[in-house]
Amino acid sequence: MNRNDQLITIETTPIWDIVIIGGGATGLGSALDAASRGFKTLCIEKTDFSKGTSSRSTKLIHGGVRYLEQGNFAMVKSALHERWFMLKNAPISTKKIPFILPVFSWWRYYYYGFGLMLYDFLSGKFSIGKTSFLSKNDVIEKIPEIREKSLKGGILYYDGQFDDSQICISLAKTAISKGATVINHMAFDSFIYENGKIIGINALDTIDHKKLEIKTKVVINATGVFADDIMQKDSEKHIPIVSPSQGIHLVVDKKHYNANDAMLIPKTTDGRILFAVPWLNKVVIGTTDIKTSQIVEEPIATEEEIMFVLENFNLYTNQKLTIKDIKSVFAGLRPLVKMKNIQSTADLIRDHTIAVSPSGLVTVTGGKWTTYRKMARDAVNKALRSSALPFRRCKTRRIKLLTINTLMMEINNAKLHQDFEYTINDVHNAIHNEMACTLEDILARRIRLLFLDVKVALEVAPKVCSILQQELKKDDNWYHQQIDSFAKLAQGYLPK
Repeated sequence: MNRNDQLITIETTPIWDIVIIGGGATGLGSALDAASRGFKTLCIEKTDFSKGTSSRSTKLIHGGVRYLEQGNFAMVKSALHERWFMLKNAPISTKKIPFILPVFSWWRYYYYGFGLMLYDFLSGKFSIGKTSFLSKNDVIEKIPEIREKSLKGGILYYDGQFDDSQICISLAKTAISKGATVINHMAFDSFIYENGKIIGINALDTIDHKKLEIKTKVVINATGVFADDIMQKDSEKHIPIVSPSQGIHLVVDKKHYNANDAMLIPKTTDGRILFAVPWLNKVVIGTTDIKTSQIVEEPIATEEEIMFVLENFNLYTNQKLTIKDIKSVFAGLRPLVKMKNIQSTADLIRDHTIAVSPSGLVTVTGGKWTTYRKMARDAVNKALRSSALPFRRCKTRRIKLLTINTLMMEINNAKLHQDFEYTINDVHNAIHNEMACTLEDILARRIRLLFLDVKVALEVAPKVCSILQQELKKDDNWYHQQIDSFAKLAQGYLPK
């Protein structure tokens, strides 16, 4: 997975079958899908793979427990099936994880218990674990920090867990292995038309500042919350279809939730659900659902959102978490699809939508991480049917994703920081095997220090940047620019 090799292929390919704009879960999934069907495929990402929403999830592979109450059984069932395919096709990078839903009244004990049994039933032959009732003592044993007052017991069920950015790199590697060309830091600029139809795009390599003209038979817009921006460039008359909502997650030390099982808080003060999930020796707590009109690359958690998560977590535990306990806070934007007469983003369905413009642009947006494969399949199917390309069936149900960390030789296995397992080898691997081009690429998405502990990320930044500077043969001005840029970015991950 070498960026220069990918760039050479782009420059020497006269025309592509399919060009995909967007290097998140759906875009990379579409690249794998199209390439595995035998189409000459290119996927470009303007910054870095999974830079946006795809790196800011709750790290869960799930069917959507809260959609049971909405009665959307078809969507839950479909997502549960996709959960199984994801666990099966990426066994090294995913795992099943037990969840405990604590209950504090007897009627809720049975209400949630039978609801989660239905959740398990909907998975059918794709079930990954049987739902069961727990006694009060069982819950206390599994979650020592749980609030014991009025506790009646709990329900145990299973979902999946993964590292979102890691899976994106696996998708990119697997797509390349199937013949796709995948590249980051390649920004879309404009469309090229002939007789009113899109026949290509103009792009800019933001690393080398080089413009490229790329010809193609069809374009898929898989840019998530930025889908409307791309559609607007295709047609000034475009009416926005994305209604973004912001969700945040807090990361704290395991001492505040010293359990192997995750916890589901079924009713927050705004009627949503909240998760506390062990992840990479930390605990991720979230999420919120706040309507926003600000679509930016780096959304910032508000003080109100942070306090909401802290207060609701504290209601269910003996812990009294404060802002001082937060190691990192990250915010992401959900690309929810607009629906008429809907006032709250919490009521919007997390299903995906595909639209085809008169010029032939195929746009896919909405959905969630768990259903990325289905979204990609549907987007590629639509692209084939709306173009002159022959139809070939999707193959991704049976494609195993390649694992990461495939550096052929060990350079230095010394830890970057005593509190984390990341090593200097991991940095070299990110540079040479995973297309990391900036300090942020490494510390935010190849190794997850920015999401795990902001202060540690800032502490190791000079060491990592020196390695990056040396390997990429950059000057000292570049080094200082990278350090300054990352320091500014990191401030957004610290609670205010």
